[in-house]
Amino acid sequence: MNTLAALKCVPCKGGEPLLSDAEITDLQSQALEWQVVRDGIKRLERIFKFRNFTESLAFTNQVAKIAEEQSHHPVLVTEWGRVTVTWWTHKIKGLHRNDFIMAAKTDQIYAETNRSD
Repeated sequence: MNTLAALKCVPCKGGEPLLSDAEITDLQSQALEWQVVRDGIKRLERIFKFRNFTESLAFTNQVAKIAEEQSHHPVLVTEWGRVTVTWWTHKIKGLHRNDFIMAAKTDQIYAETNRSD
């Protein structure tokens, strides 16, 4: 099991430092399929593939559920056959350890979804 997936998000009130490039590199070693998108604000992004819209929507709903439980919310773009998930911490306008925790939890949901095939 991914160790990040077992962790819980800590409330982010703002004022916390952004992750350094070295910290991002270290954490990204546990979230290999996620890309760091740099468009002014660093974000984690991954596209998940599915066989149809129903599977895409079911995955979206599972990610939404864990996001609510952790009080940390992504951008979710749900399309036929794919879902794009983007994590970053809005309060600090960049990446925090919470984003990598949620990326790992998202990966875990995807792995469990695909295991039932």
